[in-house]
Amino acid sequence: MAEWDAQRLEESYRDLWPAHFEANPDDIEKFYLNVAFPYPSGAMHVGHGRTYIVPDVIARFWRMQGKNVLFPMGFHVTGTPVIGISKRIAKGDEATIRLYRDLYRVPPDVLDRFDDPMTIVSYFAGDYERLMRRAGLSIDWRRRFITVDPQFSKFVEWQYLHLHEGEHVVKGVHPVKYCPSCDSPVGDHDLLEGDKAEIMRFTLVVFEWDGAKIPCATLRPETIYGVTNLWANPGVTYVRANVDGEDWVLSREAAYKLEMQDHTVAITGEIDGSAIVGTTATHSLCGEVPVLPADFVDPDMGSGLVMSVPAHAPFDFIALRDLQEEGRYTDIAPVAIIKTDGYGEFPAQDAIERGGIRNQNDPRMEEVTREVYAAELLRGTLLPGCGDQAGKPVKEARDAVAALMLADYGSKEMFDFDTRTVICRCGGRVYVKILHDQWFLNYSDAAWKEEVHAQIERMAIVPHETRAEFNRTVDWLKDWACTRRLGLGTKLPWDPAWIVEPLSDSTLYMAYYTIANHIRTIEPERLTPEVFDYIIYGTGDPTTVARETLDMIRAEFLYWYPYEFRFSAKDLISNHLTFQLFHHQAVMPADRQPQGMVIFGMGLLNGAKMSSSKGNVVLLEDALNEFGADTVRMFLIGSAEPWQDFDWRNELVTGSRKQIERFWNEITEGIAVEENEGRPIDRWLTSRLQHRIKNATAAMASFQTRQALQEAFFGIEADLKWYRRRLPTIAPGSAAIRDLCSVWVRLLAPIIPYTAEELWQMMGNEGPVAFAPWPEADEGQIDTATELAEEILSRTVEDIESIIRLIQMEPTAINLYVAPEWKRRIFGLIAGAEDRTDAVRFVMAEEGLKRHGKAAVNATRQITKFIHRLPPHLVTDLNAGLIEEKAVFEAAQEFLEREFGVQVQILDADGSGEPKADAALPFKPAIVIE
Repeated sequence: MAEWDAQRLEESYRDLWPAHFEANPDDIEKFYLNVAFPYPSGAMHVGHGRTYIVPDVIARFWRMQGKNVLFPMGFHVTGTPVIGISKRIAKGDEATIRLYRDLYRVPPDVLDRFDDPMTIVSYFAGDYERLMRRAGLSIDWRRRFITVDPQFSKFVEWQYLHLHEGEHVVKGVHPVKYCPSCDSPVGDHDLLEGDKAEIMRFTLVVFEWDGAKIPCATLRPETIYGVTNLWANPGVTYVRANVDGEDWVLSREAAYKLEMQDHTVAITGEIDGSAIVGTTATHSLCGEVPVLPADFVDPDMGSGLVMSVPAHAPFDFIALRDLQEEGRYTDIAPVAIIKTDGYGEFPAQDAIERGGIRNQNDPRMEEVTREVYAAELLRGTLLPGCGDQAGKPVKEARDAVAALMLADYGSKEMFDFDTRTVICRCGGRVYVKILHDQWFLNYSDAAWKEEVHAQIERMAIVPHETRAEFNRTVDWLKDWACTRRLGLGTKLPWDPAWIVEPLSDSTLYMAYYTIANHIRTIEPERLTPEVFDYIIYGTGDPTTVARETLDMIRAEFLYWYPYEFRFSAKDLISNHLTFQLFHHQAVMPADRQPQGMVIFGMGLLNGAKMSSSKGNVVLLEDALNEFGADTVRMFLIGSAEPWQDFDWRNELVTGSRKQIERFWNEITEGIAVEENEGRPIDRWLTSRLQHRIKNATAAMASFQTRQALQEAFFGIEADLKWYRRRLPTIAPGSAAIRDLCSVWVRLLAPIIPYTAEELWQMMGNEGPVAFAPWPEADEGQIDTATELAEEILSRTVEDIESIIRLIQMEPTAINLYVAPEWKRRIFGLIAGAEDRTDAVRFVMAEEGLKRHGKAAVNATRQITKFIHRLPPHLVTDLNAGLIEEKAVFEAAQEFLEREFGVQVQILDADGSGEPKADAALPFKPAIVIE
């Protein structure tokens, strides 16, 4: 018998498979699935592997179901990421060079050429394809493209002309993420750090101070009524600056940020923070307040000076308390301005005391701050003393006070991130900048939003709870800066000084896949907008491409589109996955809208989030080298359902390899022996197999790939273990085993294709297992009575084993006492009752049972507990009278004696004289071990 050899199997089939998966239009039902294409700027890790292996398993499943499956792949290379990498390498940035040399192991001669962005693209796109092929992905590689291909750029131009025509792309004034080093707006994909940073709108509350003004940035302007002091950092050198014609005192960092946000800023001098501390500042809505020292004030946050509201801000409360415990500023008391259910007069104090927080360095401070802020926003009401805002809910007063301050109190708006550091891939700091001539996708358009909401309701979304997240994203989504000055990509057709940014050019490429293999053969200059109008809409009369060719390409598009399912990570719901729904609504016909999406969880390594930049990854190539493709696939499928986070741990991956080896050995042994005439237990194995088929099929169809593996591998393996246990010592093969082998190989073929392919060929089958028919459950082979008999038997064996372990002695004999018929009657009454809460009452109402008195009462209570522990379907089947309990044990007497090595007697509990026999229940005999 040949041993399982992962490397040999991969070498045997890897290069033979790709041609089989080239999908063309046919007259059979299609299934088109796709996955968010990768950005090839670094080596693949096992997290990427899972992203692409899950949809491959689904693709293989539906092929075996007889569908014509399209699974394409391309590479996303537009934007600035590879440009930033090439610049850092060209500058000799040691951290970047070390990452690519040591972690990604780029050959030195190739790394020397990484100062050219396209060399990076070419190298890693090729590497990704090589590893995807090695991992057994059933991709149609004819449709491969990269987003800087000129033909794809023509498709993007066509899309944006229609978006512009529909007024979905507009010029406007908006705050955007901006990299001064690149002199260009940047998107999330352009960032090394802070890719989840949100742009926040702060109100600068302006206090009068010593002939100048001190601005304090806040997200809660309504709290001005409760300000007791300002905070300044005595260790910071602040600047005096002329801001829009006014003399302001603020941090140097804040002055720079304001200069980028449509403010005229000229620095006129410096002032130490220690010179500000101890002075006073004034605002009409809170009066005169002192400026207190605070080392925690960060000059890079807001304006570098902070207004303090200790009644409602935990950080302010505890900082003031710390000073007062030193005997300083004891005359300052919190001012309550918000009443919130669940809190006393001073919510900040309540939250700190409940949490047992002793100082401002406690890591729980952030948590209690979020708790108080959220509670006040949702349930808070402004108290008397808040002027015209008294009595208003906080969420209403917040905007009203902000507007009041902007109109009457000299306040201004300031934009900043909700995280401290946002870094461009070029290595430069990213800021918020107000742009005037920038092009934006008008995602704030209410009518457009409604169209997308309606589409979300029509789609199949897995898991279902993420539908709400999509709807929330649509609701809060604002206009999106869709162009950049720098980077790789498509020039905006009506304003070529701008380039479409990467999250905005990757919104309809799923449709491009359907025609990519044809479009690549056409010269880019011939791909006019009219060509794509004809392909997508069937309109117009383009002359640059032959009509016969256009009809063929349009037929391919119409056959494949829309896609059935798109697979992508949950962190893309907030941008890409929702963006593509907007763009489909704006550009694609109503009958070509997306049908479904499956949302992935995240990847962990030994419990910590995977991060290439931090080196916390296992490269996919290393995993394939060490474990083999099928082991990697089986672990990634079995570790979690697609939408759950998975955790890569080498010791567990080793377990998957052993499982495949066991599977290999079972199949090779099962197909090698001659068949016998069969045994009664074969009926049980065949019956169980029908359930495994049914359950695995249902799980696959609902994307529960882990559950499918549980049924298709662990379930069948467990059945086989019991089957072999039930056989005599010498157990040649049978038709049931050979049938099981054929089914088993096909059930696991989507998950471990290399192993399944070899076994399928060893079994003498023709054609690839990838196109073999998926097993179908045969209801006619389900033998419920036989399954029930084995269920009772296996449960009894477990009970005997438990007793032997408990008494810690070798038995000399085992007696099984079967419950009498009157207990069987009680079982039937309880099993058939809708309400079992008062079983004793209705059981004892039966004349035939009442005569058993206390014994019937005790039996009723015991049987009720027993039934509650059984699966409902088992209770129903047992109550159907399909088996005779004593006959089951008598038929298995030889097995039981062989199993335990002692004489086993099957006896009636009634009249036995054995006191312990009274414990016998229907389908749970009393066990007496001598």
